[in-house]
Amino acid sequence: MDSGNIFYATGKRKGSVAKVWLVPGNGKIVINDLDVNEYFELNVAKDLLTSPLVLTEKSDAFDVKATVMGGGKSGQAGAIRLGVSKALVILDPDLRGVLKSAGFLTRDSRQKERKKYGKKGARASFQFSKR
Repeated sequence: MDSGNIFYATGKRKGSVAKVWLVPGNGKIVINDLDVNEYFELNVAKDLLTSPLVLTEKSDAFDVKATVMGGGKSGQAGAIRLGVSKALVILDPDLRGVLKSAGFLTRDSRQKERKKYGKKGARASFQFSKR
């Protein structure tokens, strides 16, 4: 969706869903009304969600506003990355090839495997005692 200069997209990863808005600005990133440094303690998560902007050299041209819910911090960072990538494609369709070859437009479909009956977890069994 494009309304003027605001570009919106959603991203998903594991149990996380992120709504991302790209607004022309100076590179400020706000997640759930908190600065990115307050929300994500790990630099790995910050690098993950800013990687599409760095790759397309638009990190200083746009502010990112995101609301994210569900899952853990790693999944949330991945969801925001997908949302930012999709919003960049809406902004400039020529960036699609660069982002796709980097793997930023692919939804990571891996989910937690369900626990099976008669087992301790998805695949782990209870400890076996021979005697």
